[in-house]
Amino acid sequence: MFHTMECFFKLLVIMSMLKLGLSITTTFNVLHYGAVGDGKTNDSPAFLKAWKDVCQSKSTTSHLIIPAAKTFLLRPITFSGPCKSNYIYIELSGNIVAPQTKSEYSGSHLNTWIGFSFINGLIINGKGTIDGRGSMWWKQPCIGNPSPGTTCRPPTAITLNRCYRFQIKGYKSINPARSHITLTSCKKGIISNIRLIAPGESPNTDGIDISSSRDIQVLNSFIGTGDDCIAISAGSSVIKITGITCGPGHGISIGSLGARGESDIVEDVHVKNCTLTETLTGVRIKTKQGGGGFARRITFENIRFIRAHNPIMIDQFYCVNQMVCKNETKAIKISDVTYRGISGTSLTDKAINLNCDQNVGCSNLVFDRVYVRSAVPKMKVFSFCHNAHGRASHTKPILNCLLK
Repeated sequence: MFHTMECFFKLLVIMSMLKLGLSITTTFNVLHYGAVGDGKTNDSPAFLKAWKDVCQSKSTTSHLIIPAAKTFLLRPITFSGPCKSNYIYIELSGNIVAPQTKSEYSGSHLNTWIGFSFINGLIINGKGTIDGRGSMWWKQPCIGNPSPGTTCRPPTAITLNRCYRFQIKGYKSINPARSHITLTSCKKGIISNIRLIAPGESPNTDGIDISSSRDIQVLNSFIGTGDDCIAISAGSSVIKITGITCGPGHGISIGSLGARGESDIVEDVHVKNCTLTETLTGVRIKTKQGGGGFARRITFENIRFIRAHNPIMIDQFYCVNQMVCKNETKAIKISDVTYRGISGTSLTDKAINLNCDQNVGCSNLVFDRVYVRSAVPKMKVFSFCHNAHGRASHTKPILNCLLK
């Protein structure tokens, strides 16, 4: 009886909306706005025309279709809100490719290739592929011939900025110029069942970068790339990472924090049920000297390492260029970090490396059922601690260096 009444109520709502001239879902196909989809024609103008109608639609859900069996070339483009619909659904059935020459990026803001800003209820779903064609950026990240000493940052493939209640799922991303996905100042998002792929030697091709964001979940995905599979940066909290297969890459990292003496905060991070294969590091917290703030309430649980370099690491002396780094009296405070149910093999002898700041140190580090053995015949693994405080049980290599 209850089910029948519920269905009847939903029908009344639909009929009322129709009488008012409101539709539940309105569909927009990029082909109807002049997109060609031959992989050669610049389809950015057509996508922007379609987006204008999508964003202005007053339906409950606006549905943007990127159809299958087509490849759409997009130059740098930003889809901006706020939009009028409760949900913006992008059906990515076709493929999207980046320009083949750097000159096609000239005149554009180079921070990102495809951007989404100020959008609530964004859903990107589909079986398509996004190809960043990033190899031309990896050896030379600048456009043209820069003067010596110039530092350039190529575009991230996908950037979400100030998006709320979003979902990203299903698609594959390959060969970005820089990171595959970057989240900045976003809330309540879920990324799931995606594949992020780039060669292990490709520089700065992080899988997912999360900064200044809250209540983010990354679930059941494969990430094999040239930098961090997932990096959680300053201002982020309530981050849940589950079911990630990572490798190649630099593992799952928190940081780096404290750059340029800034006060950074990361808290309430839970990484669970992940497998890391032949990664440069496994699970890592990295901070720079001279910063302030804290990283706390972090849990790594049920993690498996397969021939990982540096499986467990806290590095409070992180420095990209040792020539310009120096020890400082100020540091990020690391506390309440738990490693539980962790196993696997290490390619280096320092399987557990807790290199904490000499003045602030790390507190309440908990190791429970952590077993890391050598992946190299006849090589013994050991633990290292520097000003690290906490407790360990059922842990090998033994953590005798951990202070109470």
